Amino acid sequence: MEKRIVILGSTGSIGTQTLEIVDANPDLKVVALAAGRNVKRMEEQIRRYKPSYAVMWDEAAAADLKSRVSDLPVTILSGMDGLISIAALDEYDVLVTAIVGMIGIRPTIAAIEKSKTIALANKETLVTAGHIIMPLAKQKNAAIYPVDSEHSAIFQSLQGMPKERIEKILLTASGGPFRGKKRAELVSISVEDALNHPNWSMGKKITVDSATLVNKGLEMIEAKWLFGVSMEQIKVLIHPQSILHSAVQYVDGGIMGQMGVPDMKLPIQYALFYPDRREMDTPRVDFMTLGAMTFEEPDEETFLGLPFAKKAAAAGGTMPTVFNAANERAVALFLDHKIRFLEIYDIIQASMENHKPVENPGVAEILQAEAETYEFISSVTWF
Repeated sequence: MEKRIVILGSTGSIGTQTLEIVDANPDLKVVALAAGRNVKRMEEQIRRYKPSYAVMWDEAAAADLKSRVSDLPVTILSGMDGLISIAALDEYDVLVTAIVGMIGIRPTIAAIEKSKTIALANKETLVTAGHIIMPLAKQKNAAIYPVDSEHSAIFQSLQGMPKERIEKILLTASGGPFRGKKRAELVSISVEDALNHPNWSMGKKITVDSATLVNKGLEMIEAKWLFGVSMEQIKVLIHPQSILHSAVQYVDGGIMGQMGVPDMKLPIQYALFYPDRREMDTPRVDFMTLGAMTFEEPDEETFLGLPFAKKAAAAGGTMPTVFNAANERAVALFLDHKIRFLEIYDIIQASMENHKPVENPGVAEILQAEAETYEFISSVTWF
């Protein structure tokens, strides 16, 4: 039976890997694609996968794309209106939301309102609006399947088990390229150093987030909403081999975990075909070659992503939005060689200290908090 999908963020890392899964599964049909500004790659994708709709976030890029594919029967849309339009379509089954940033919130809500299945790879949606998304999904009977390797591992470890029996979630992290280093060693870190992840092939922003452990902090908040647990029930473990992708410890002391080679296509495919498991031509774990798996406590004095996330979650309201937005802007400045690596933390801390959280915010208040955070960062001389 054909399964029809819409992909938000089709030209990025998760989006392109999703399309590789489409290549290997003829019963997957692409109905719509969305991307930011990469017109060349989007044109290639349209010609290959023949979607009925395509969206470019940038209006000029949309106009360029429209002229390039004028020979094809595809409707070209742009901006937030375009994202919401394709998310609210009737003629698809699964929305893969892999765009970066809080622009993912509104199209995700539009899909939930239509009771669609969501394959969620956009952390910001739950980090900033989990209090809106999860109750609405329950009300509309819309399934949310996580695509992050860690959250997928937790989801897989929960199969057949009541969530009320969770004692602790064991959220693993590779430790990134700077595992074991102290703050003094991170002062002169370059962009190239930060992008040299030891295990995973990811986009630039999430790779830097892995280096700061902000990514793991965001994942803690996301897990809180996805699995209905408290932050205190989530334990981060540094696991350099990235074989155990995360685990659940139950009230009887039993631990269920999911293991595999570091490959994002496994959690993507699991979300697309759940509860089925399809064959996949990927390397297998060879325990004899692996030899050992090791675990360490995260260094929260050096890598401040975790303590900042815990403070943001404890403050609640719009504070997780500020944590996320400040990090997003700081990482962009770092990738543009305008600030140093450790100044990412300075910007996050200053932004959180400057903000007075709004309790139980709606989408408009969440987006306002994001805008105010950007404005604050722009008003301060960081370099």
